[in-house]
Amino acid sequence: MVANTTSSTAQILKVSATSRSTALAGAIAGVMRERRHVEVQAIGAGAVNQAVKAIAIARGYLEEDGIDISFIPVFIEIEIDGQERTAIRFEVRECEVL
Repeated sequence: MVANTTSSTAQILKVSATSRSTALAGAIAGVMRERRHVEVQAIGAGAVNQAVKAIAIARGYLEEDGIDISFIPVFIEIEIDGQERTAIRFEVRECEVL
């Protein structure tokens, strides 16, 4: 997991297939408590799996603070080592507590 920021000041957490979902969930929860918005970026099926599991776990962590979250998946094109790749970016936002 690698953290970046974008021009929109949103925190981007980059996920790999070997990322620990509980560690990523803690990072998501921490950013959500501070900024109320985080983006989680994944390339490949294994990374997408870890990202979705982490978001679900983070939702449980944030429940204790009265914060509920939802996400919107978006396909993006990024360049890695001179090659264009398709990634999925999950835009995680605070939503009304259900």
